[in-house]
Amino acid sequence: MNGDPFQETMYIEESTYKNDMISLIFSLKEKVGALATVLRIFEEKSINLTHIESRPSRVNKDEYEFFINLDSRNSPLLTDIIKTLRNEIGVTVHELSRKKKKDAVPWFPRTIQDLDRFANQILSYGAELDADHPGFKDPVYRARRKEFADIAYNYRHGQPIPKVTYTEEEKKTWGTVFRELKTLYPTHACYEHNHVFPLLEKYCGYREDNIPQLEDVSKFLQTCTGFRLRPVAGLLSSRDFLAGLAFRVFHSTQYIRHGSKPMYTPEPDVCHELLGHVPLFADISFAQFSQEIGLASLGAPDEYIEKIATVYWFTVEFGLCKEGDAIKAYGAGLLSSFGELQYCLSDKPEIQSLNLEKTSVQKYPVTEFQPVYYVAESFKNAKEKVRRFASTIPRPFSVRYNPYTQRIEVLDNAKQLKNLAESISSEMGTLCSALKKIA
Repeated sequence: MNGDPFQETMYIEESTYKNDMISLIFSLKEKVGALATVLRIFEEKSINLTHIESRPSRVNKDEYEFFINLDSRNSPLLTDIIKTLRNEIGVTVHELSRKKKKDAVPWFPRTIQDLDRFANQILSYGAELDADHPGFKDPVYRARRKEFADIAYNYRHGQPIPKVTYTEEEKKTWGTVFRELKTLYPTHACYEHNHVFPLLEKYCGYREDNIPQLEDVSKFLQTCTGFRLRPVAGLLSSRDFLAGLAFRVFHSTQYIRHGSKPMYTPEPDVCHELLGHVPLFADISFAQFSQEIGLASLGAPDEYIEKIATVYWFTVEFGLCKEGDAIKAYGAGLLSSFGELQYCLSDKPEIQSLNLEKTSVQKYPVTEFQPVYYVAESFKNAKEKVRRFASTIPRPFSVRYNPYTQRIEVLDNAKQLKNLAESISSEMGTLCSALKKIA
């Protein structure tokens, strides 16, 4: 057993799970009597451990991690024991195999490098086109799509995103979409989009005759909000795609739609990503809001993933927001569609206030204009609503992203909460000091 306990969950479940066994991983500081204290708790409850392994922690150098098995007949006592370990001793515990719904936590990435593990677990490969796709009968376009898919398939975190030499036909398609949409942005797009767009033109090569490179755009976003792009070879599952947002990583396509229909695409393409998504990811409030959606998805049950994905659809993809007395578009699906950007602000669709309890279960069409759109008061207000919604998700912990280590911290014991409190205290000290200086 090597690596982080959450990283190894899939391996352990496949290799060591037995129907009559319960498996746990916990970590302890390296000090005399630490393990004996934990084992005494099991002994007092008359629980017999059938297997135990240890290894130095790769996360905290002063800790050891222990993997244990115990008889499933002890399951009724386990909840109290885990609570004691977490709250009274400060042990980090991860349960792997007990058959109890509320404790069955799906695997999720703990480090930004973990995104490599599922980046290629795609639902459809980039070169695979449906029969009704405009490029289905075009062998040159299909071969080109495979080139883009292969670039993404071979990408790993930390590598520069390979630059692409786009063809004249591809640049012509981009130019048509760029030119038409840019005429609508001043009147239809939200302030944040219009504020960032000139910066993208200045620093990232956004022009009618040039398709920006993902690497250049990703570097720009990192300087603005810490968001970054990662090339993807096809469609990811909702769970995997949302998990990327928790690390401020957006999985982006690099190919462009078929030139025969420049104003239509049946799937996300580089026009959708760069014209629709990227400008908003450069805004601090929107970046925080998007990350909150990703954090809410980590370890969530499947039925809640569907709800969170629906919230994403009606906000990040097709969201509207108030701007004074007017309503503007901020969803990428709107900002990258000439037709729907006009339609969404007409008197044809139904407009409702953003209510996540209702929005999360709203059915929606994928291949036609939306019959209903939801309006957010502000990105800050939407972010708070996502946080409240996340608190209703049945998972036995909370999570926090540490931008210094680029890790997800699982807040499920006294030690983690103490570290969080100290971090908040330090930030509050900085705030109080700054307030005194400007008072």
